[in-house]
This record gives sequence, C-alpha cells and structure tokens, in this order.
Amino acid sequence: MHRRRRTALTVSAALLVGVPALAACGSETHPGAAAVVGGERIEVATLQGQVASVREAQNSTKDPAQLIDKSGQLSRAKLHGLIFDKVVDRAARDAGVTVNRSEIQQMRKDAEAQSGGAAGLRTVMLQRSWIAPDQIDAVLREQVQLTKLGIALGVDLQQPAGQQVVSEALSKASKALRVDVNPRYGTWDGKQTQLAAYKAPWITQVTKPEGAGA
Repeated sequence: MHRRRRTALTVSAALLVGVPALAACGSETHPGAAAVVGGERIEVATLQGQVASVREAQNSTKDPAQLIDKSGQLSRAKLHGLIFDKVVDRAARDAGVTVNRSEIQQMRKDAEAQSGGAAGLRTVMLQRSWIAPDQIDAVLREQVQLTKLGIALGVDLQQPAGQQVVSEALSKASKALRVDVNPRYGTWDGKQTQLAAYKAPWITQVTKPEGAGA
C-alpha cells in the first residue's frame, strides 16, 4: 500500500501533462473573475491571495530573489491549478470518488517521508512546485483523487492505457464545466490542459522528492 501511494505522487502528477480539456473562449463577461468554471467564479482576489501566500513563503527563505525570478509566471501557474482542481473534483464526483481527511494525512506522511521530513516537503513544494505551505494539503488531496479515480475506473495508472482512460474522464469533466478564462491570463489550452502560452514547469515535479532523478 505504501508503495502504491508513493508511486501515485509521481504517476498521477504525470497525468497533468496533456490531458484533453475544453479550450476556453475567454471574455470580459465576468468582470472581477479570473475564470469561470462550471458556472462558479474564480475571483481575481482568490488568485491574488494564492500568489501572495507563495511570495510570502519565498521571501522567508535564504535566497528569495532566486525563487521569485524562477516563478515569473506564478499567477498563471496558480490559476491553472485552481481550474484543474475543479476539473478533478468533477471527474471524481462523476465516478463516485470521495476523499476523506485521513487519506490526505496519509498521503502527506508518505510525501514527507520521501522528502526528508515536513520541512523538506515544504521546501520541495515551494522550490519546485511554487506551492506555499498552506496550499500543500490541497495538492495532496488532488493526488489522492486522481489515484482513486484510476481505481474507480478499473485502470492501472502506471500503464499508458490506464492514464489514457483517466485523461478521457478528465476531458469529459472539463467539457461539462465549460472553462472560461479571463483573457488577461490567456486561454485554456484543451490539448495541454493548461493556459495557452504558458509552460508549467512544476506539473511533472509535484511532490517529487528532493534529489530524485528526472
């Protein structure tokens, strides 16, 4: 069980690369919103709050300038994460998948064990994934959801065929949600499942242990 959970940290993160989704049309019909997903607004203030949390964490490190310089697209990265989280929620709900607090806590214990402890996990997530300490549990919850989604669909996430099945489920969920992004932040790239003109370097690195190979 421990091995499967540990593998899920990297395998499910790999699913975030190139999962089909609905391209957003992007409009100014929702002033004050960074995006609208499934009729629910992601407020600009919410996005700015996530960015501020990361900047605060970066500024508390020994070399904040370097971290900030490497996260120049932080706003887009955070918006991507907020949108994708809703897509995963919808796909999980459609498949009858639920996640409880104990599962998230266990995932966190496993991630901390891989990263040399709680402090190590916070460092890895901030440096490689642009995730503030108060955002870690939300990311791990998403990892649990993806793992359980694969199980619910009866597929092996370690196999390309299994990843494709989960990708299709996420695509279906994304289409149902009708993602609409404020053009200030770009448009939703259906093929890459991320904001167009934005490369998310952290996607394949989420929860990857410090010192792990590429």
